[in-house]
Amino acid sequence: MEKKLFGTDGVRGVANIEPMTTEMAMQLGRAAAFVFKNGGKRRHRVVIGKDTRLSGYMIENAMVAGICSMGVDVLVVGPLPTPGIAFITSSMRADAGVVISASHNPYQDNGIKFFSGSGFKLPDELELKIEDLIINHRLDELRPIADEVGKAYRIDDAIGRYVVFLKNTFPKDLDLEGLRIVLDCAHGAGYKVAPAVLTELGAEVITLGVKPNGMNINEGCGSLHPEVMAEKVREYRADLGIALDGDADRVIFVDERGEEVDGDHIMALCGTEMIKTGELKKKTVVATVMSNMGLEIAMKKAGGKVVRTDVGDRYVVEEMVKKDYNLGGEQSGHMIFLDHNTTGDGVLSALQVLAIIQRSGKPLSELARVMTSLPQVLVNVRVRKKTKLTDIPEVKKIVAAIEAELKDRGRVLIRYSGTEPLLRIMIEGEDQQRISTLAEEIAAAVREKIGA
Repeated sequence: MEKKLFGTDGVRGVANIEPMTTEMAMQLGRAAAFVFKNGGKRRHRVVIGKDTRLSGYMIENAMVAGICSMGVDVLVVGPLPTPGIAFITSSMRADAGVVISASHNPYQDNGIKFFSGSGFKLPDELELKIEDLIINHRLDELRPIADEVGKAYRIDDAIGRYVVFLKNTFPKDLDLEGLRIVLDCAHGAGYKVAPAVLTELGAEVITLGVKPNGMNINEGCGSLHPEVMAEKVREYRADLGIALDGDADRVIFVDERGEEVDGDHIMALCGTEMIKTGELKKKTVVATVMSNMGLEIAMKKAGGKVVRTDVGDRYVVEEMVKKDYNLGGEQSGHMIFLDHNTTGDGVLSALQVLAIIQRSGKPLSELARVMTSLPQVLVNVRVRKKTKLTDIPEVKKIVAAIEAELKDRGRVLIRYSGTEPLLRIMIEGEDQQRISTLAEEIAAAVREKIGA
């Protein structure tokens, strides 16, 4: 079945326009409460947290009303990073967690995503079940009354609990004394947590993006705009820069020279280090199809390997859980350290990198050289229909010839966009000019057969 409400990361859209209305938020709350009630006579509980968007207030209240109307209690934590809500949900033995956030999107957007009681994002089948309850009005007549309706409680110390949890993921024999760090919190959910963690561990922290007003989240700051942080790193002669996105589940770094270090390089750095210490399970990093082939080359050189999944951190986590891996992530800066938390966590990821810097005594620029990115080219072709590429002999023949030419020194990835009538052609290889020519060869054949 195709999902109608849920996308790759929950329900998302412009706040106060379908599907991100208060009416839909209430229905999502009712349906989720029904799904997460797992029997027994005890009272059930759902944690709700959010980022700093103006629309978070109205959506939060609608969700609380919907969940309580189904006889489930709500624990409200206020602004907290997405991974912090996953942690609180699991720590408090709640039945589920709800995050109200549109991550790196502008402030006028918002979203709703769910975590199970164990702190993991929901599988497709559970999201479909929630959709079915809403779309087919299966809960309209189900309304608890009297003492069976839910209550709402505020958890006042959620930030403190999460700060302690994060600090405990950092090696006990290390601190951050002597490090000067520029930290950009994107005026988002990490604006209190991240500075507290780094400061309490001893770093000198120069903060950016820590004055949210409901409308400035992600605006010219954070992981979408690392150039702002890079400029400050050079200005203050800092050791590195750390930039979070709006819900603080991803992180991008810049080194002491202001050069960007993306998620692939961080996975290569942490993965190879964890092989040395014997901590990387099965010597394997899980990445998506979009991660640069340079990551595979770096891991292979260190005696490890890379397993790839579809785009989306939830698919990375699903593969990690299924096959018992403990490190995975995306080029965009979502990193999952499954030994510590159940979802991408920007601050936690930063701490793992800082531990390597402190233990090795080497600057980030030197450590990041463990991986060299292969040149990459991406061409989008607008199509009139999404025909299976195996049904177009001309395209199939060109792709086969290119793959034979690249061998193990490059790769071809062709996939349709999930939201637009586009075919995305990505080629990696050693020669930028050559792969650009090869990508255009495929694009020309696609345009001739199914181009719009």
